Amino acid sequence: MNLLLSIYFFIIAIIQAGLLVGIYHYYRTQDVIKPNSYWLGSLLASVVALFIFGGGIIIIKDIATPEFNFTIGNTLFYVAAVMQALFCRSLNQEVSKGTKIFFNLSIVAFFLTFEWLRQTSSFELRTVFMCVLASFFYLWQIYEVRKKNQSAFSSQLRYLQYASFGELFFAMGRLVILLASSLAIRQVDQIPQILILFTISQLVMNTLSYIAIGSYWSEQIAVSNAKSNLENQQIKALLAERESLISSLLKANKTASTGALSASIAHELNQPLGASSLNIQFLQKKLAAGQLSPELQGEILNTLLADNQRAANTVRTLRSIFTDDDLKTTEVDLEQVMQTVVSVAKPELQSQNIQLSLHLEKNLMLSGNRGELQQVMLNLINNAIQALGLIKEGDKRIMIEGAHINQGIQVSIADNGLGISTEAKAHLFELLSSTKNSGMGLGLWLCKHIISRHGGKIWLDENSGKGAKFSIWLPISS
Repeated sequence: MNLLLSIYFFIIAIIQAGLLVGIYHYYRTQDVIKPNSYWLGSLLASVVALFIFGGGIIIIKDIATPEFNFTIGNTLFYVAAVMQALFCRSLNQEVSKGTKIFFNLSIVAFFLTFEWLRQTSSFELRTVFMCVLASFFYLWQIYEVRKKNQSAFSSQLRYLQYASFGELFFAMGRLVILLASSLAIRQVDQIPQILILFTISQLVMNTLSYIAIGSYWSEQIAVSNAKSNLENQQIKALLAERESLISSLLKANKTASTGALSASIAHELNQPLGASSLNIQFLQKKLAAGQLSPELQGEILNTLLADNQRAANTVRTLRSIFTDDDLKTTEVDLEQVMQTVVSVAKPELQSQNIQLSLHLEKNLMLSGNRGELQQVMLNLINNAIQALGLIKEGDKRIMIEGAHINQGIQVSIADNGLGISTEAKAHLFELLSSTKNSGMGLGLWLCKHIISRHGGKIWLDENSGKGAKFSIWLPISS
């Protein structure tokens, strides 16, 4: 009888151990959802307890006063019941620190109580004690699993609930059998067959509980993988949509760049074409009056040629700005650039009686594109001239300064005009934003674009007092 009962315990222990080994192997291959530590701890404690009981039954002599290893085995069964109940609790809410401390202390209390019962009481009383405690945990498990299933149904949790009902049924059956029996059991052979059947059936139901929990974990992994696959498909769809959007934006950007190039060419050609128109009108007037001398004719033609060259340079420079080619740089002397720009603007300065002061440090050399930088300086000076054109009387001045600052060169162009409104300052360098009624909103945007290409920055100096002051900083090497 001892050997047969021991074999029952060993068989169930081996089944649970196989489940534990399989779960542990699967545990190591999973990164998404790990098995609950309460469940694994409960299964491990149950396996060890079953082996202890299986070995202890073979050598037991008096079942009324068993050896100390039965205290260890029953304590491990209690630990397994506690941890399985805590697993069910964790399905609905996080197990609090106070709850953990309470059950840790209860394990110590159980060990001491059962050891006292082992030495002083009978087999029947110890079995009743274990059945009552087990029934309490089974009821708790059933409540927690039912609560979880109401919020998020799982067929595997339903199986766990059924298995817990089975454990509760057989535990209560053992209790009824012992209470109804008047036998004083001292040997294994004296244990009623029905009691053995209920005990083994309870352990089988316990094994089915662990299998149901393992299946629930596998179910969660399957749900998580399905969710991940769905999210991956959504991400792929979003990436495809993003690529499509980027492609559309690139096309739109090319269209916008083409439009900006056309508008910039029209904007920048106004001055040389206007100057050419004035010179042609002047030439026609002299021809009609018969006052055209060879010297004057040569001077006008040279001026027309210079304006034509300026227009050609403007088109060439703007085209290079809007292409994707790298910036073609040479060594540029900013003093010479400013002298050239001032000579171009000189007729307009004289016609509006504007005084221009130029204060430049020596050796303002940097690496850049001469044509593009010249375009920036000419735009800023023309803006200053147009701002001063709004003043009918009074002293009109443009101040240009250049110096070495912060391992670069800083140039400022200031006027003593009416200044820029607060509303206009917020959108000063934006495309198609202009402070002038007849402006196209390209000049300052183009200046910022060119300066950015050179690795520099341009800004409106807020502390310039009356008028407007624009400052440019450029690195020595672009």
